[in-house]
Parts: sequence; structure tokens; C-alpha cells
Amino acid sequence: MTTVILAEKPDQARSYASVFAQTAKKKGYMTINDSRFFSGEAIMTWGIGHLVELCLPGHYKKEWERWSLAGLPILPHAVEFQVPPSKREQFTIVKHWLLRADDIIIATDPDREGENIARSIIKHAGVRDTVPIRRLWINSQETDVVREGFLHLQQGEKFERMYDEAKARQVADWLVGMNASPLYSLLLRGKGIHDTFSVGRVQTPTLYLIYLRQKEIEQFKPEPYFELSAKVKAQHGTFTAAYKKRLKTKEELAQLVAKHGIEKTNDAQIAKVDKKNKEMPSPPLHSLATLQASANRKWKYSPSKVLSLMQKLYERKLLSYPRTESNHITNAEFAYLKAKLSKYQQVANHAFEPAFLYPRKRYVDDAKVQEHYAIVPTKTIPTPAKLASLRQDERNIYNEVLLTTLAMFAPTYKYEETNVHVDVKGLPFHATGKVELEKGWKVLFAGKNTSAKTKDEEQLLPPLTQGEDVIAEVKSKEDQTKPPSLYTEGQLIPLMKTAGKFVEGEEEQAILNEVTGIGTGATRANIIETLKNRDYIVVEKNRVRVTEKGMILCQAVQGNLLSKADMTAQWELFLKKVGQGEKQADTFIANIHAFVQNLLTEAPKSLGSIELNTPSEGAPSGSGIGNCPLCGEAVINKGRVYGCSGYSAKNCKFVLPKTLARKKLSEATAKKLLTSGKSGVLKGFKSKAGKSFSAALILKDGKIEFDFNQKAPVKRKAKRRPVKQNPTG
Repeated sequence: MTTVILAEKPDQARSYASVFAQTAKKKGYMTINDSRFFSGEAIMTWGIGHLVELCLPGHYKKEWERWSLAGLPILPHAVEFQVPPSKREQFTIVKHWLLRADDIIIATDPDREGENIARSIIKHAGVRDTVPIRRLWINSQETDVVREGFLHLQQGEKFERMYDEAKARQVADWLVGMNASPLYSLLLRGKGIHDTFSVGRVQTPTLYLIYLRQKEIEQFKPEPYFELSAKVKAQHGTFTAAYKKRLKTKEELAQLVAKHGIEKTNDAQIAKVDKKNKEMPSPPLHSLATLQASANRKWKYSPSKVLSLMQKLYERKLLSYPRTESNHITNAEFAYLKAKLSKYQQVANHAFEPAFLYPRKRYVDDAKVQEHYAIVPTKTIPTPAKLASLRQDERNIYNEVLLTTLAMFAPTYKYEETNVHVDVKGLPFHATGKVELEKGWKVLFAGKNTSAKTKDEEQLLPPLTQGEDVIAEVKSKEDQTKPPSLYTEGQLIPLMKTAGKFVEGEEEQAILNEVTGIGTGATRANIIETLKNRDYIVVEKNRVRVTEKGMILCQAVQGNLLSKADMTAQWELFLKKVGQGEKQADTFIANIHAFVQNLLTEAPKSLGSIELNTPSEGAPSGSGIGNCPLCGEAVINKGRVYGCSGYSAKNCKFVLPKTLARKKLSEATAKKLLTSGKSGVLKGFKSKAGKSFSAALILKDGKIEFDFNQKAPVKRKAKRRPVKQNPTG
């Protein structure tokens, strides 16, 4: 009997192999002999991520190879998959073993995408439906967890609905993108916008939310206001109090001051001193979204970087599975964390007397853990050498998760909050102060990029008694209202998760809350990267700004369903029900077909009535850097490359890379190549062997070539002129 284990990546396969007694590495697979798990020889092979992908439109019809309005809609009767050329060798190996399997174990990542990757490969390989499939479902790469997972495999049928959901989402995104992208690109071309626009089911509503914030800032009109504050001199010290209401005009301020007879220096009285002891529990355990937001706030890491770092720490068996939406763990995870608490404290170099050695619902709730639990340290306790081997950014993420988990066991943060009411001739002024009583769990985060203290926290109030006479020096200050800030990159993740607050209808809000916004924990970081790579947004000093190209697209889809988060929410809810077996994937795809048909009718109408802020007729858009040497169309910024905007209309495939031989090419160099066909001698190229070299570049027949014949200009030293002596000294 031959058992075939299908992992997602080579690293994952190597991690699994550590639990088996006898393994032998072959090209593209491993052989396993271990009677504890398998009755005969087992074969473990792997993908390289996606080994199969959806076919391009030209595969179905010749006329779909090039974009044209007449060729739309692109709605194949049934989508088909293909193996990309770069992955054919590995797919052949995987297919060879799958077709010989008596039993298949899916061991890809434990999520919808992992299920989709595995079953797409199995189906494309032509495996018979009668071959039994089992599923490895684990949230950690630790040896004992992997061992237990292989000893207690789950039946594959349990996850078939998850595959149906993931495939429906994949096909829907393909159908929307393959129709909406050419539709809007061609319609905008008719308005003089020579660019290629990518439109997506999730990326476009996300872009539109960012655009709305930017428009709100641009349209904001500051309004002046006046504030009153008082420096209060009491028996045992001085503090600052403020009148809470803002005054809109000088006249309103003058009337208030005159009414109460307020002068610069006034006799006043402490009208009320209200002291309360308060407690604050430690923050919830991290989901991927909260970790991404926290890391961006503390270290300016992008969401995609956090996901990448988390994946590495997961593969090194230090942290649990990264792509989780949950902030809770089950009682099983709490048990091992509690058992190893003292060792985690040693790793964190924080000794404290645990206050909570029992599970609390804020952190531990089996009912709130569906596929994956919150991100926590694994049972593996890293040695000092292993910690030292981590890069600083990896160590930052590990420590953030470790300390947040330890805080669950630490004492509560306690403080005394004092609210003071000062009566200045009948006008009430207020002051708030906070005195820490017990730092509790906050000790863990002391000095570790904690957010700045508020003014109230900074103010230490002197001892005060009710009825005490004081002196109040009152002054006014003029200011103006401020617009909201641009989003940070870290705020985009919670923005997508809480998209319901931007929706007017209560039903739509409820849907978005139920499906936790738009996108998923596994896809949101990639959506943000897509928006950057397609030149829709730029991130400057961690602030996100919509580009000219992004603004044009947002204007084009304004009022359309593609701009609305609630439409995406409706789709996500339907998909969720597909995964739960309550809805059919075929029905969802039929709805997408109807949406595309409606889009083809409505988009030309709505776009025809919109006046866009566009460049002059025939000119490249704001992202254009020159003209294509092959077809004359504008060459535009496409994210990772500069490419011809005539790709769809003229099938022109001209591109200029932004990185060549490991050297980044500046925009100025790209422009020079387009205008003169050559550059000067550039330094900093590296060969495959890692050796540095210099060369000029030439553009020949639309291809970049190195020119080693040009010599770098020799910098000659300027002749030193003789210094004239001053005869007078």
C-alpha cells in the first residue's frame, strides 16, 4: 500500500520529515518507512505554492487574447486549470506519485487556501475519486504536534466544503478581474487615459475606502475655536485645568468671560474631588490583524512583512499558525502555556508572580476558536543560541507575541484616577490625573515602544480637598479644527476588518460584522501589496496616499457596486455559507456571471456622465515615463516593472525591469533608456556568482542589453593654482 503525503512547500515537508524514523531525500519527493504511521512505504512530495493556475482567457477563445469591448464578457462555461512552465517539472513528479497512491494525505497549510492548493493539484493530476483522502490539520510545526497530527488524521470529506468555498472565491475573483479590468481600461482610454487598470472584487472597495479618507481631508475646511485653561495654585502644588466647551468666536469668548467676571488672576475653589480605583486587564491575545497593526505602530512594519516574519517563525516552530482571525485559545493551549510558564518567563527575562493560573473567557474560549486559535508561543522553548540567530525584526515579532501571552498570566494593571472640578467664579474647569498603584502586566512592556502618554497621564495632581480655596490664572488660546489623518499602512488591516462602519444599512453592517469585514486574514496583506504594486497607493513615512492613477479608478467606479464594501460583504457571507454547506458554489458563480453582465451595461452609462481629472488628450497618465519603443504607447509604472500601456489594445509586451542583476534602476535611468536608447556606465550590478561589475545599458529591439564597451568618464583632478602671496602679510 502506497500512501502519498502532499505538502505545500519543501520547507513544510522537511519539517514534517523530522517526526519519521527513516526518510530518504529524492528529487522532488522523500521516501518514508515508519511502521508507527504507515503500513507500507510512504511518499512525501510537495508543491511550490500553487502548482496549477487558472487558464488565461485566450485558452478558451482566440478573440479573448486581446482586450476589446466587443469581446466582453469573458465568461467561460467551465474554468480550466494549467501548470505554469516554471513548475511543470515538480508537477510531473507530484502527479506521478498521486496516480500511484492507494491513500492520499493532504498536508498543506490548514486553511481554505491550503485546501484549494492541494485539491486543485489532485484534480488536475487526474486522481480517481475512489482514492481515499485524509487530512493533516495542525496549528504548529512542533515535532510532538506533527506526530500527534499524523497519528490522528481527519477524514478528507470534512474539508470538501472548504475547498468548494476557496475555489468559488478564486473563480469569482478571476471572472471579475478578467472582465472589469479590460472594461474600465478601455472605457477610460476613450476618455484619454492611456493606462491599464486592474479592478478586483476586494482590492477596489479597499482602495475606495482609502480614497474616501483622502477626499475627506482634501475637502476639510478648518474652523477656528477658542479654549480656556487655568493654572491652578493650590496649598500643596500647582496643576492645569480646562474649561471643557470650545467657543467658536472671540465674541462668544468675551461674553462668557464678562458674564462670570473672569480676570487674569481669580479666586477659585476646589468644588469636587472624585477619586476612583480602576483596573485594566491585559490586551487580548494576538490575531494576525492585531499583530500587524501593533507591529506597524511600533516598528513601521508593513502587514505583508509581518505575515512573512510570522511564517518564518512558524516554520522554525517558535510561534503558532499565523493566518488566524481569532484572539482566543482553547483550554488545550492554555494548559501547555501554563505548564511552561516559568520557562517562557526566563526567555522573556521577566520574572513575576502569576496572578491568573486559571483560564479566563477574555483569552480562553473553545467556542470562539473555529479553524485556528490566537497566535501564541509554541511548546518549543528557544535556546539563547536560537534566539541570537533570529534577525532583529524576527525577534521583535517573537517578543511581541511572547509578552502578550505572558501578560495573560500577570497581575492586573491598577491605578487611581482623580477627577477635579474647579469653580472659577461659577465657571467650571476640570482636571484629570492618574496615579499608578500596581503596574501589573504593564511591567512586561515597559520601554518597549509603548505609545506616548496622554496629557492626563503626564499630569500629577497635588493632594487636594473639596472646598479648598485656590488661585486660578486663566488664559485663552485660539486654535482650529484639524482634518483626520491619512491612514497608516497598519491601519488598513483594521479598516478592512471594520468596513461595516462605513456602510449605512443596518443589515449590511451586520453582514460585514459577521464576516469580519472585507478580505480574510490570509489575504488582506496581499491586497495591500497589490494596491502598491499596481500604483494605486504609495506609502510615504508610513502614511498611505492614493496616487493619481488610483484616484482616476475611484472616480470611475464611484456609485458602482465595485466601490462598495457591502457588496463584497454579501459575497463573503455567501462564500462562508458555501463553506458551511448551506449554499452551493454553482449558485454563487451564477450570481457573479449576472453581476458581470450588469456591469457591462451600467459602467459605460455611469462613466459617460463623470468628468475625470485627466491628463491632456493623447498624453501618458501621471505614471507615464515615456513612449514605448515598439508601439509608441505610453510606458507606465506597473509596480515592479515599467510596462507598455498598449499591452491589452495592441498586445505589446514591452517591459523595463526596475531591478536588473540585483541593482535597482532609477526612474531617471528608465527615462533615459526610452528617450536615447542608452544609459551611462552604471555601478553596482552583481553577477550570479555575486561579483560586482559596472556596465552601460542599451535598449535594442525592446530588450535591455549590457554594454561593456563604454568607459566611465575619468574624473580628472583640477590643477591647483598657485596661491598669490599677499605682500602686506
